[in-house]
Amino acid sequence: MCNLIPVATTVGANKIVPTISIPYPLGDPATSKEAQWKLRKSRVGIALDALCEDAQEQTVYAVK
Repeated sequence: MCNLIPVATTVGANKIVPTISIPYPLGDPATSKEAQWKLRKSRVGIALDALCEDAQEQTVYAVK
């Protein structure tokens, strides 16, 4: 999971899950606690799914 996708691709990370921002990678303090929970659960779920996959090449996972 990372904020700076171009840096992650440059250094050769093979599985990349985009996060929200540098100070708040898995949340947005301007939203409600419920909205933050949904956002976090979604991103962490995508990251866990990525760990289970056998990536043959560099992959940037789509997030909702």
